Amino acid sequence: MCDGCHIRGVCIWPCSEYCNGIASGGPQVIPLRQFGLLIFSIWLACGPAHAEKRVALVIGNSAYKNVPKLANPVSDGGLIGGVLKKAGFDTIDVRQDLSASEMRKALREFGNKTRDADVAVVYYAGHGMEVDGANYLIPTDATLETDTDVYDEALPLDRVLVTIETAKQLRLVILDACRDNPFAKSMKRTVASRAIGRGLAKIEPTSPNTMIAFAAKAGSTASDGDSRNSPFATALADHLPKPGLDLRKAFGFVRDDVLKSTGYKQEPYVYGSLGGDDVPLVAAKPAATGPQANPQDAIRRDYELALQLGTRDGWEAFLGQYPDGFYANLAKGQLNKIAAEETRATAEQKARAAEQEKARLIAERAQKAEQEKAAAAARAAEEARIAAEKQKQIEQARADAAEQQRKAAEAAAAKALAEKQAAEKAKAELAAKQAAELAARQTAEKADRGVAADAETQKVAALSPAPASTLSGTDLAKSVQLELRRVGCLTSAADGEWNAASQRSLTQFNKYAGTKFDVKLASLDALDALKAKQGRVCPLVCDRGFRADGDKCVKITCRAGYRVNEDNECEKIEDKKPVATRDDSRQRDDERKKVESAPSKPQSGGQIYCNSAGCRPVRPGCRIEAWGNRTAGALGGGGSSTVEVCN
Repeated sequence: MCDGCHIRGVCIWPCSEYCNGIASGGPQVIPLRQFGLLIFSIWLACGPAHAEKRVALVIGNSAYKNVPKLANPVSDGGLIGGVLKKAGFDTIDVRQDLSASEMRKALREFGNKTRDADVAVVYYAGHGMEVDGANYLIPTDATLETDTDVYDEALPLDRVLVTIETAKQLRLVILDACRDNPFAKSMKRTVASRAIGRGLAKIEPTSPNTMIAFAAKAGSTASDGDSRNSPFATALADHLPKPGLDLRKAFGFVRDDVLKSTGYKQEPYVYGSLGGDDVPLVAAKPAATGPQANPQDAIRRDYELALQLGTRDGWEAFLGQYPDGFYANLAKGQLNKIAAEETRATAEQKARAAEQEKARLIAERAQKAEQEKAAAAARAAEEARIAAEKQKQIEQARADAAEQQRKAAEAAAAKALAEKQAAEKAKAELAAKQAAELAARQTAEKADRGVAADAETQKVAALSPAPASTLSGTDLAKSVQLELRRVGCLTSAADGEWNAASQRSLTQFNKYAGTKFDVKLASLDALDALKAKQGRVCPLVCDRGFRADGDKCVKITCRAGYRVNEDNECEKIEDKKPVATRDDSRQRDDERKKVESAPSKPQSGGQIYCNSAGCRPVRPGCRIEAWGNRTAGALGGGGSSTVEVCN
């Protein structure tokens, strides 16, 4: 099976593409004779691949999830993968940071490749441990809380040996897993007698042509070193790819280098045996026989193939084979060109990423602004809702207060109606009583006066109201007093006593209403006549400086520079320029004394007299006298029953 064409043992181009004519510039129709030559050339180029098939699996576990990360395994795996690639291996599978399931899958797939292989190599870098004399390789997702978890979470070394046992010529396992195991410190022992060793345990392969190389002797640990790769991996890269060097000698050189680099603290060790023939990892170059071809021709052909490939791997493979010389410098220039293009692409990608990040930040700022705007709108809406709720509560409180006022008004109206009905009932009782008394008096007068009295009695009976009044004398007097106050004829309180003040008030009513009721007694006729009056009957009298406004006296207010005169009107104040002299002062004092000693004359004093015809100033030589309480109207400015008295 032809897997690739080689440049000095390194595969850089698939044979199928070469057979399709890519090496000669692209697909083309080939004549039969040329086709035979082409097949012969391809056989010459691809022949070494048919001689021996070599496969390799490289695993580097660094990123452990439950213990601290290892620095070197991933770098060591990349280094060894490159060494095997330069050594001309047909298949190299490099894996990094594998979990338990991924390691089992990788071994299963690699086992399929080793069935028809001549050489199979497995390189593992990472944590490993020994339990009860058996060695285990630890995946990155292992927890290993107890010693029995090793059987479930780790892979035994025997599983690796089973994977490569089908290889025909050489089976090689290289373990850089003898590091100080951090799981052993925290692992719980379920059985005290179970041994957990330091490093890996000694092993003797049972299959022939099998070698197992440890980075450190059994029972000891290996060092990671201070560089990018471990001392063991560095030594392997220096000696394994040497053409024609037997593996046993190569590992001997590796042992010497590691001992020197670690100060004789770490000694690699190899277990297993090989036959008497040399077993190099890279075959020795055949000795040249016959006429020697120009070596530059082979270099030029390889350069042209690498140029057609145009990839970094192709140029690196070329430089690995031809590190010096003219074509090597050209290859380095091609690598620099590829590096410049990669740098340009990286810069362009970074610029594009920066633009995308800028656009993302702008979008985030816009989104943040929108969110803040929406939050402000939400706050405003919430404040409006709270204000509306408060206003609703206020309006509800007002409505409740109005409802309470309405109920109170209805209760007051009902109470007033009840009081009115009680008053009417009392009035009717008083009227009945007075009618009875009047009837009794009339009967007595009839008996004394005779027939004339009887006729008069009958006349009175005809004029009297049919229903008898039930009001008492006190209630009737109080009702008349209340009506006299309403029409402005009585200023005193309505106490139900028909005294002199009440009689004078009824006299005033008779005067201004044109009636002739008996003032010595409160009667139903006087009460009915008073109720028939809708407004004020007796005039309102106000003091000087006050004026009548409806049923009350209000003070007259003049603007600045004016005053109330004797006619109770506003007049302008005249500016006077007094000249203070002693004689004038003496003369004014004498005149003031004469005026004070002279008897007072009746004057109007600026008073206003009001009656049913209207209001006017009191005439000169006249004065106002109040009935009942003469000083109440003059001092308080309020309404009273008054008359104008002239000399």
